[in-house]
Amino acid sequence: MEITFELGYALDTFYFLMCGALVMWMAAGFTMLEAGLVRAKNTTEILTKNVALYSIACIMYMVCGYWIMYGGDGGISTATPFLEGILADGATGVTADAATYAPASDFFFQVVFVATAMSIVSGAVAERMKLWAFLAFTVVLTGFIYPMSGSWTWGGDSVFGLYTLGDMGFSDFAGSGIVHMAGASAALAGVLLLGSRKGKYSADGKVNAIPGANLPMATLGTFILWMGWFGFNGGSVLALASVESANAVAVVFLNTNAAAAGGLVSALILARILFKKADLTMALNGALAGLVAITAEPSTPSPIQATLFGALGGILVVFSILAFDKLKIDDPVGAISVHGVVGLLGLLLVPFTNPEAATFSGQLLGAATIFVWVFGISFIVWAILKAVIGIRVTEEEEFEGVDMSECGLEAYPDFTVSRN
Repeated sequence: MEITFELGYALDTFYFLMCGALVMWMAAGFTMLEAGLVRAKNTTEILTKNVALYSIACIMYMVCGYWIMYGGDGGISTATPFLEGILADGATGVTADAATYAPASDFFFQVVFVATAMSIVSGAVAERMKLWAFLAFTVVLTGFIYPMSGSWTWGGDSVFGLYTLGDMGFSDFAGSGIVHMAGASAALAGVLLLGSRKGKYSADGKVNAIPGANLPMATLGTFILWMGWFGFNGGSVLALASVESANAVAVVFLNTNAAAAGGLVSALILARILFKKADLTMALNGALAGLVAITAEPSTPSPIQATLFGALGGILVVFSILAFDKLKIDDPVGAISVHGVVGLLGLLLVPFTNPEAATFSGQLLGAATIFVWVFGISFIVWAILKAVIGIRVTEEEEFEGVDMSECGLEAYPDFTVSRN
């Protein structure tokens, strides 16, 4: 019996760590996607933002974020910060449902989710935001804003003592709302205060396309995100070392892949209908939209349902991107549409296949709670940063590209004219 427990413990811990590594690899996917969809003169800065935000997220979540999110109910330590909790509980493990794994592996799996939420913000504010203002916001989002909303959802705490989302019929398996919609809410607050890129919208209301510099890189980034999503959703099963959990993991992998495929194909077909062309960027966002749509509940739909859910996400994201442009809300990579609008769709799809865990009213309440908290506090933080240090580069710096003004380096020096 002891040998069986130890083997299960080892397998579950190893599986948890490997899924965390896959989610960490999504940071590379976001980096490549964003670097491909911005102009060449802004590439170095977007790369710097992504590698820096990941590092800041890891530090802030270790210092205080994990404790805020799980310290109240059922965390690895109920009275002490994370590091002290590891010392006290590291040898005992944590039990969550049928899973048993080392506390450190739980922290590692959760911290990469925090970085994912912040990566969503990076693309939406690209090409005109000051680097250090963005990094200052990263500290607050990863250390406080996200952990607080996470404590009301996955952490099991009540919302300011008023109600518990789980008891109200809210369910989010892997984070369509908790991670993706939260990141998009923070991004929307920043974009509204930041304004659009110069030349994006004409005075007569025309929307001017600003093509990305490297579509092969953007496509590679999408494939990396697609692969990393297997860890994102599959790891949320929390276990592997039993027949039941192994079958659940297989279903989650299957449905995750099916939803991405459905999202890409539907977005590609819709783009052909609307624009008379096969729009690659819409197709890429369609795949990501399918992934976001299935993330709220990838374990209960059939493969056909998962494909249809992904297809709905792919269709919705195309119309959402067009609608945001009509509203002159400039999002260079479509992050708010992919992760925010489709994140809400993902939450609302859960009751169709898992009515025991979720209700439509509970999903709406949970979504509203996440959005109001993250958007409201983010707006305040962005406004403070705008007043104190400014959040937007100068018009000249934006015209020249933020690579040189913010980082002093060009990403493609052999293909640009020297400024010396």
